[in-house]
Amino acid sequence: MKWVTLISFIFLLSSATSKNLQRLARDAEHKSEIARRYKDLGEETFKAVTMITFAQYLQKCSYEGLSKLVKDVVDLAQACTANEDAPKCTDSLPSIFLGEICEVGQLRESYGDMADCCSKVDPERHDCFLSFKVHHPNYVLPYQRPASDVICKQYEDNRVALLGDFIYSVARRNPFLYAPVILGLAADYEHALQTCCKESDVGACLDKEAVAIKERAKKLSVKQRYSCGILKQFGERTFKGNKLAALSQKYPKAPLPEILKILHDAKDLHKECCEGDMVECMDDMADIIAYMCSKQDVLSSKIKHCCEKPVVERSQCIIEGEFDEKPDNLPSLVEKYIQDKEVCKAFEAGHDEFLSEFVYEYSRRHPEFSTQLILRITKGYETLLEKCCKTDNPADCYGNAVVELEKHIKETQDLVKTNCEFLNTHGEAEFLKALLIRYTKKMPQVSTDALLEIGKKMTAVGTKCCQLPEDKRLPCSEGYLSIVIHDMCMRHEATPINDNIAHCCRDSYAYRRPCFTALGVDTKYVPPPFDPDMFSFDEKLCTASSDERDLGNMKLLINLIKRKPQMTEEQIKTIADGFNAMVEKCCKQSDVEACFGEEGANLIVQSRATLGIG
Repeated sequence: MKWVTLISFIFLLSSATSKNLQRLARDAEHKSEIARRYKDLGEETFKAVTMITFAQYLQKCSYEGLSKLVKDVVDLAQACTANEDAPKCTDSLPSIFLGEICEVGQLRESYGDMADCCSKVDPERHDCFLSFKVHHPNYVLPYQRPASDVICKQYEDNRVALLGDFIYSVARRNPFLYAPVILGLAADYEHALQTCCKESDVGACLDKEAVAIKERAKKLSVKQRYSCGILKQFGERTFKGNKLAALSQKYPKAPLPEILKILHDAKDLHKECCEGDMVECMDDMADIIAYMCSKQDVLSSKIKHCCEKPVVERSQCIIEGEFDEKPDNLPSLVEKYIQDKEVCKAFEAGHDEFLSEFVYEYSRRHPEFSTQLILRITKGYETLLEKCCKTDNPADCYGNAVVELEKHIKETQDLVKTNCEFLNTHGEAEFLKALLIRYTKKMPQVSTDALLEIGKKMTAVGTKCCQLPEDKRLPCSEGYLSIVIHDMCMRHEATPINDNIAHCCRDSYAYRRPCFTALGVDTKYVPPPFDPDMFSFDEKLCTASSDERDLGNMKLLINLIKRKPQMTEEQIKTIADGFNAMVEKCCKQSDVEACFGEEGANLIVQSRATLGIG
């Protein structure tokens, strides 16, 4: 039996009011988690999110194969709703889902060592299964859209099956993507179909819409994996600090108790979503959004239009929404946090509460700063108070706090200003080259292709952020760079790079970016011997496009620095000029190969001499 009705929730959500997902009359004494969630979400949404959950764990399984597992869980949920004392009803949802997976026939034949997870006890079993999720596995093709000449008829005749296939495909290919986001993407896809099926060229229209949907999916996936990584590595305190700064910047008119309420719920939500518990993720996301919409008068006027959307589209609208304007005439923080003689009493009486209020007050006044910078400022202020509150005259000691905290601000602002000026003056190619030189010296152990990938990502950040108004450049730059750096740190966890990288990755979330910026040459690195084969000179250099030639030059540059990380800018320029002169000369000769053979050998000798390599 095909569970095509799984996706009929889209119809329900398109017309439903928020009360369908709000827990307005929830019985706090529910014995059964599965019964509670089933009642909260309703049958169709529960089915859909159950399918997403199984598709994200069993990525090789067919839609039809997963349908039996979905039916088993739904049957249990219905039984538990009728009688919460029935067998298995008090089991946790993760335990129920993983129990179903462990009963799958031929699990080891299809998934290999993942089957060993079944011999473990939760939470170890849960963590084990999570470790086998594969982002964009090569055995799962991207969603294959039906042909342009039939898709509109399919949508008209059986939109449920069409959207169901889309959701299943997205879920198994993106096993870390939150269920509410997958459902939001399905809504985007449906809107595209509704628009494009009215156009004369359906295919061209859908191609254009598909680009936007894919970009949105990629952006959201990257951000969610990043959030999960920070929560896992640095813990709840750091995660909450970062989210507190972000919420306070976005909703500067909201009172602190409301921000803290949303923060507490958001932390629990992310924990569930990151652990793959998509039923809880969907239910609690709906609860938070419903609460925010009920409080929009005190939170922000900017979310009103989001709260008028269908339920499935609300969450992303609010998450991606713009910042509210700062309240007028906010008082200076200097009087309360620096000039007040009783600061130490408040700090020592409630350390975390005091700092939370500081983050809130500072963030709502500075939307032009990154959350990471705000956390550095907060840490600097905390360190200063810890020192000063032990002295005989604390007020004198922390009286220069403004000067101390300005150091963090200036470092970050200067970096953004310098990089954007360089990019705007010299262009992307030179900007990428400068980054490759810098980061190859910091971590020469990383492969050439990986360094190129990192450099291109950083260049893309510069291109995206440096064209923004000045008050948005810093949060854009450091926000996206933090994601790129986190990817580097994940590479390091899988394959250790060097001690300097280890220190920057593990020491402090807020100081990660400044730590990487400050890194110099890895002095413990032992270069491989000089290899003439890294110079590849042939007639392809003459026919290559400018992009291909630039790529070749970049790879050569990286390989040279790997041989001598202490290379100076002058040495790099000498070798690059020699390479370009050789290409220009030989491409004009009748016997190109012979020229490259002779001139290439000369360039190798000259390069070794320039670098002082015997």
